[in-house]
Amino acid sequence: FPQSNELAYKLIDLIDCALPLYRNEGKTNLVIAIGCTGGKHRSVAFTEKIYNHVTSKGFKASVYHRDIKKDR
Repeated sequence: FPQSNELAYKLIDLIDCALPLYRNEGKTNLVIAIGCTGGKHRSVAFTEKIYNHVTSKGFKASVYHRDIKKDR
């Protein structure tokens, strides 16, 4: 959906702004949590998009999909 793409780009823009600030302050961890009502579609897609973007910038990242296996 166009709205989802717009939100993803805005989130990535925010993260791109925050990461160097955290690094410059000597921080070693930044936790980013993405959620939605189901936990199987948008939040998973956004998380993967953000993960791919952050790692492509040379940052170390990990992903944990907490609710992906829950029955709804």
